[in-house]
Amino acid sequence: MPATITPAQIFDMMADAFKADEAKGISAVFQYNLSGPDGGDWNIVIKDQKCEIRKGQAENPDTTMKLSGADFVKMITGELNPMMAFTVGKLKIEGDMMKAQTLAQLFKAPAQ
Repeated sequence: MPATITPAQIFDMMADAFKADEAKGISAVFQYNLSGPDGGDWNIVIKDQKCEIRKGQAENPDTTMKLSGADFVKMITGELNPMMAFTVGKLKIEGDMMKAQTLAQLFKAPAQ
């Protein structure tokens, strides 16, 4: 993984990191709203053990996660614990909290 990776590059790699076998029975739309210079909106649609990553705002997401682009990169690369980010207010979650917790198990960890 490059030394300085952007959220857009992470989202581009997520489809290849998807673990379809872990997604059995899961149907969800996860929305990310990232602030800051590398920010933007992306959504992840999980359905029928398939994953689709889209740029932009989903119409009716099950879960919306709001954080800075920099903190998103830190969470994905393991520098920032998601529970800690949530506890200190760096990560805000709206909607189905239980579905938000399943998201991490659906993707392989990035190579450090």
